[in-house]
Amino acid sequence: MEHDGQLQLYAAVAVQLKEAHAKVRALQVPEGVRMALTRKLLVITAAAKHDLAGAAGRLERFAEDLDEGRFPEEER
Repeated sequence: MEHDGQLQLYAAVAVQLKEAHAKVRALQVPEGVRMALTRKLLVITAAAKHDLAGAAGRLERFAEDLDEGRFPEEER
């Protein structure tokens, strides 16, 4: 039964990552900010391979920051 829960969480994280990437692509922000946001998503994706629950939490915080307009500094 625990395996089913893990699969559901994996599917939910995958959908949320896809949505987050689409939101980042649609933002009207400088390219450096977009790169920083994309890098954060890639880190979350990599973390999901080792700690799915932790990555889900990080992704939730990322989405909240994105929705609130809290973006990282522009990378150069």
